[in-house]
Amino acid sequence: MRGPLRWVLWDVKDTLLRVRRTVGEQYCQEAKRTAGFSLNPTLAEGAFRQSFDQYTKLYPNYGINQGLGGQAWWMGVVRDTFCLCGVEDPALLDTLAHNLYHGFCSPDNWEVYPDTVRTLETISSMGLKQGVVSNFDKRLEGILQGSGLLSHFSFLLTSEEAGVAKPDPAIFQQALVKCGFPAASVAHVGDHYVNDYRSSRSLGLQGYLLDRQGRNKFPDVPPLHQLKTLDELTARLQQDMDQK
Repeated sequence: MRGPLRWVLWDVKDTLLRVRRTVGEQYCQEAKRTAGFSLNPTLAEGAFRQSFDQYTKLYPNYGINQGLGGQAWWMGVVRDTFCLCGVEDPALLDTLAHNLYHGFCSPDNWEVYPDTVRTLETISSMGLKQGVVSNFDKRLEGILQGSGLLSHFSFLLTSEEAGVAKPDPAIFQQALVKCGFPAASVAHVGDHYVNDYRSSRSLGLQGYLLDRQGRNKFPDVPPLHQLKTLDELTARLQQDMDQK
């Protein structure tokens, strides 16, 4: 039997906020600003995806078990992306990597979804505490601070800090220790079927899958666990609390 709900845990990227422009557009803008040359955004996007996938395979979770960490990992991804686009100057590659790594700390590069703030405020008014469980690096706190969201959370747990990434249940186990309540008293909301929904549910959390595009690709997710907007979440949580 589930206990009374005490906490709501959140994924961040593509759940509470998203990048304002595509990666290809951002990389092209930086190339133009820093070095005055133009790139094709589609080419840059493809090069980034190739570099990102390779680094993810070779150095999972920011390569923290291989001595890298978030900054070195991301700067490597950026350098390789521009190499694939034909940039060869090592000094320029370092400059582009440094600028883009730090540029993504800025709230100018992130857009908060329209339903995010009111949902976080409503959940707090319901007497529930909130935290973050995210496959992100140490920049997350600054991004949430700059986006005006940080004050809503009692803790942030990134995969870089935790040393393990979703969908590994161990990151949720660390979060439950921070919550101080059993899994049945904790909900988790995210947009990824495996990383967020399946992983949290495997430990007994009340997982919700956010599907803003209405793709409905996972028929095994019960309708009550599916959200098209965050506004739907507060009604579900309130209904659940009223039944206790």
